[in-house]
Amino acid sequence: MKSDKILSDHQLKRTSCREGIIDVMMESKEALSENEIREQLQGNYDRTTFYRSFKTLEEKKIIHKIVVDNQIIKYALDNQHTQSDQHPHFYCNQCKTVQCLNTINLQTPSLPDGFVETEMHVMIKGICNHCQKNNG
Repeated sequence: MKSDKILSDHQLKRTSCREGIIDVMMESKEALSENEIREQLQGNYDRTTFYRSFKTLEEKKIIHKIVVDNQIIKYALDNQHTQSDQHPHFYCNQCKTVQCLNTINLQTPSLPDGFVETEMHVMIKGICNHCQKNNG
């Protein structure tokens, strides 16, 4: 799916900044921080334009936040744009990357009566296959 179609589907105005953010995230194989996205973004957008665009994409659920810990936050395209169900994320303690594990579908756990799930996040931490190969 292309960035202009994603924006159109969410009734959002097409701007080069919004399209650029989505394009950067679509090209990446891993989740990115705000700074990593900004560094790869083509065009010279002021800070306010970038953060307003970024916030709008998050509010419209085009991108989702992945909280690794209280210091590391990454973002990825929302599941509906990656054609994957709820999935865990993997954080590599060595190279500090976050990857969506799209091949692993999560089952919603049975909750006690009266409890309703609104979100579920699973973070697996360890060493990725790339770092494992380089260490061996």
